[in-house]
Amino acid sequence: MTRSTVFGALGLALVLAGVTGCSSKKAAVYEHENFDDSGTFSRSFPVSDAGSCEAARRALLSQGYIITSSGANQVVGNKSFQQNSENHLQISFNVTCAPDVSDEQRSTMFANALQDRYALKKSNTSASLGVGVLGSVSMPIGSSDDSMVKVASETVTAAQFYDRYFALVESYLPKPKPKQASKAEAEAPVQKVEKPAADLGLPEQAAVNPAPAPATAPVTEVAPAPAATATEAVAAPAVDDSQGSQPVASPAEAAPIEVQQQAQPAEAASPAL
Repeated sequence: MTRSTVFGALGLALVLAGVTGCSSKKAAVYEHENFDDSGTFSRSFPVSDAGSCEAARRALLSQGYIITSSGANQVVGNKSFQQNSENHLQISFNVTCAPDVSDEQRSTMFANALQDRYALKKSNTSASLGVGVLGSVSMPIGSSDDSMVKVASETVTAAQFYDRYFALVESYLPKPKPKQASKAEAEAPVQKVEKPAADLGLPEQAAVNPAPAPATAPVTEVAPAPAATATEAVAAPAVDDSQGSQPVASPAEAAPIEVQQQAQPAEAASPAL
């Protein structure tokens, strides 16, 4: 085998190794960020931003989180977990509340949790001791220090984790106050309408609820007819009223005529003076 053949085979092997390495290289982490609105880290509530952030603060406190920062529209809290003697876990919760542009009585809550992992690390140290009387004598002194070191940090992306948290926040939202009546409506007197009791025919009920008086027909006053003179009374022809064609005068109306007729002879018999 010649020297050129050896170098050619070696170059081909290097090219194939480079192609294989490029094909096995993983995609960068930021390439997984699609920035789509999945709704995992946000939720809308029918209250103001201050009300939703107050509910978020109460929800974290109810689960043992320590509130490190709290404001009108932002809450920060953390909670520690001890998995074992050499590993420590801490979750930092960050909540931001923003009012809706179209409605001030609605707001959107943005929440994200950061998970930090700590591990116990041991470090050995040594020191030398010198004694002046004996000369330069050094003695190694060994010691070990244990400390928790952050080894990983990652944002929690589990949708179930945030769904449980938002459900808890919803239970702490302020309830709407009932609508109060205006001052004029509150001061207006209430008219009480009493229903009449049923008429059972009892004497006590008759005294309390007297029966209404029967309606009477209107009385028309008839003007008395003028008294007829004696001449008209005598000259009036007799009318046969057997058939009921003419009204018959009552005895009260006929009496004055008889008196007048009887009084006429007395006036004629009196002597002239």
